[in-house]
Amino acid sequence: MPLLTAAAVSLVLLQSAGERIAAEEQARLEACLAKIETDPDDAYEDGLAWLYQGNRPGARQCTAMALIALGHQAEGAERLKNLANSTDGGTLAQRAAYLSQAGNAWIEADDPDSALQAFDGALKIAPDAPELLLDRASAHMLLENFDKAIEDLDAVLLRVPDHAEAYQMRGAAWLAKGDPDKAMLDVNAALEANPEDINTLVLRGQVREALRLQADAGGPIERIETD
Repeated sequence: MPLLTAAAVSLVLLQSAGERIAAEEQARLEACLAKIETDPDDAYEDGLAWLYQGNRPGARQCTAMALIALGHQAEGAERLKNLANSTDGGTLAQRAAYLSQAGNAWIEADDPDSALQAFDGALKIAPDAPELLLDRASAHMLLENFDKAIEDLDAVLLRVPDHAEAYQMRGAAWLAKGDPDKAMLDVNAALEANPEDINTLVLRGQVREALRLQADAGGPIERIETD
């Protein structure tokens, strides 16, 4: 067999082997993530066993997600952030996903500052992703950065005009800023997109009360606290 032909055959075999290994690891990761939904303890043990076999990225993601499900959100988030920044962290899309998952775990852990850093990192990779913008807006809301939250939610609605959750969150931000009129416009838009959303229905009651207080006072109201 000519040398060039042999080299070409070897390359094809290597590619085939690499694709097979990648497919096997993806299947193992999907199985682990599915198990987290029903038995996070067992999923964590599976992840540890996988780690001992080679410290693969999928194993690190599996154990991090299992830790989050087990109530160790901050530790899981830190592991996901480290995975996103590692040399074998995968594609840019995968790294953005790890940072998004880390950010949401930090939200659960009541650490919006760390969450905001994670979402900022994810948006550097995927600056136009509506769900990442929505995630970052949630961190801004928790930090009472209402103007920045509104900016992110404006960007979401520019890309997805009927995004009910974005309207609901922006309405909450306007209410927190003491502008129930704008809040009600967003509440109505959110209900048009999703009439049954309980969070929007609760917000509507809060906005109506704020409008009543504003009318009784004869002018704009001061910023009020919302849950």
